[in-house]
Amino acid sequence: MPSASTATILFDGVCNLCNGFVQFVIEHDAAGRFRFASLQSGVGQELLRSHGLLPQQEPDSVVLLEGGRAYTHSAAALGVLRGLGGLWGVVGTVGQLFPRFLRDAVYRLVARNRYRWFGRQEACWLPTPELKARFL
Repeated sequence: MPSASTATILFDGVCNLCNGFVQFVIEHDAAGRFRFASLQSGVGQELLRSHGLLPQQEPDSVVLLEGGRAYTHSAAALGVLRGLGGLWGVVGTVGQLFPRFLRDAVYRLVARNRYRWFGRQEACWLPTPELKARFL
């Protein structure tokens, strides 16, 4: 059973940028604090509904579920960085000093172009057997 400090990251499972972000988090999350689910999965769609978010056919944001709340767009990305702690936590905290409308504008620009700039996969990335327990 996950600890109270566990958080869940919902991500676009076919997006190369999003999959790279998940790999980055796994590498830097030594405590194993974060769990993961693809936004396209049944689990991901149900978690969105349970947090009052509409199911997403074409995901446009990483979603961070933490402490009973759902964070989207730049708030989600910066929240994940803060959750990693250390230097990444500082980057996440400093990032929050910028007004949200500016952070989200940049986030949406990248999100709109992520497939063109970073590519996409035909199917969701599958975790290794060692990482499978962290995926919902």
